[in-house]
Amino acid sequence: MSNEPVHLSQALATFDALWSPRIVTRVNDYDVRIAKVEGEHVWHAHDDTDEFFLVLEGELHISLREPEGERTVRLPRGTAYTVPRGTQHRPYAPCGAAILMFEPTGTLTVGDRHDDVPAHVDATTGHTLVTSSHAVEERRSPS
Repeated sequence: MSNEPVHLSQALATFDALWSPRIVTRVNDYDVRIAKVEGEHVWHAHDDTDEFFLVLEGELHISLREPEGERTVRLPRGTAYTVPRGTQHRPYAPCGAAILMFEPTGTLTVGDRHDDVPAHVDATTGHTLVTSSHAVEERRSPS
């Protein structure tokens, strides 16, 4: 991690992989991650932590399974939402989006309880953000 400022749009330009977050920085024991997303993620839950989403570009939808039933939260650019711990949820972006997430270091992107993970979803605890000097290499090799 660098102690230099990070321009988020420049950081997003360093990778193309969908549903494969990059760690921008750490705050105490939390990762600040960015990701490009399109299509559907997987139904999952994080048993011990909330999950924070901020939409940087596009629109993100989050389907939720709550005691009252299922509902969908729509998040246009500039909006934030926190999924409470233990809540089954499925993010999806019909037309693509760029998002920022804030969650404890080591949190798996597919949660503690999840459906089968499709090939287009990266089950990871986040990848290191590659600096601009390595951006071409990052785009060529999948993580």
